Amino acid sequence: MHILITAGTGTIGRRLVQHLIQHGHLVTVVSRQPYKPASLPAMINFARWDGTSVEGWGHLVEEVDAIVNLAGAGIADARWSEERKKELFDSRVNAGKAIVEAVRAAENKPKVLIQASAVGYYGPQQDEIITEATGPANDFLAALCQQWEASSQPVEDMGVRRVIIRSGVVLDMKGGALPRMVMPFRFFAGGPVGSGRQWFSWVHHHDEVNAIRFLIENDSARGPVNLTAPNPLKNRDFAKALGRVMKRPALAPVPSVVLKILFGEMSSTLLTGQRVVPERLQELGYEFKFPEAKMALEDVLA
Repeated sequence: MHILITAGTGTIGRRLVQHLIQHGHLVTVVSRQPYKPASLPAMINFARWDGTSVEGWGHLVEEVDAIVNLAGAGIADARWSEERKKELFDSRVNAGKAIVEAVRAAENKPKVLIQASAVGYYGPQQDEIITEATGPANDFLAALCQQWEASSQPVEDMGVRRVIIRSGVVLDMKGGALPRMVMPFRFFAGGPVGSGRQWFSWVHHHDEVNAIRFLIENDSARGPVNLTAPNPLKNRDFAKALGRVMKRPALAPVPSVVLKILFGEMSSTLLTGQRVVPERLQELGYEFKFPEAKMALEDVLA
């Protein structure tokens, strides 16, 4: 298949590009970077875009079988000022609208669109098991995810199969949250965050990209799919697992007040959580390579 990836130069995007090529697919990357990064394989096609329009790349949709839309400014890259919140919304919604415009203009439309989202859709939860049938919350992240998902919905009316991947925290030492989580453990100062009782829904980077390919290739897949490992942990238990793998204690909790001072409103994402399970993904027959946190961390930190 020929697969177009938006934001294919990010941490997940680069891994997905490599994975798809290894499995015999042709890949085109569209990115806001002005040039093709050296880290991407030589054989991929590359096009620059502004993140808001179809200029310079929209015609490529005529040639592809699938689109993976990963575009969106990083949630944890900066404090959530009003300006930053607007950027988080605009970068996602404008990208989705541009994809809809490109698909609408294409005579030969792609068969499937994989639309990125996140477990933030479900908002803060207690011990309830969260599946794809659980409704959205009404906080900032939930509103962001709802608009992110809705931005590309019109392609369904054009006959394009659409899958929404609600990802948990992707365990990857090349980017994302894990390098920041590991740092205090290196100095024997690691431990749970806040009370440690909040649930932590995670996924190994291999299962993240492998599941995306699985969903592209599986014609039965459509609608929301939780992309998390089947065994979420409470934050304190994840900290213990990380400490065991790193041979460090996990006894130094990070007080809630410190996180609120450092991160402001964004600290809520660290102090609350959801017990998300990948019910739909498993129903479709996907088998996780890393279903348990300890084995995932051993692999990622090897």
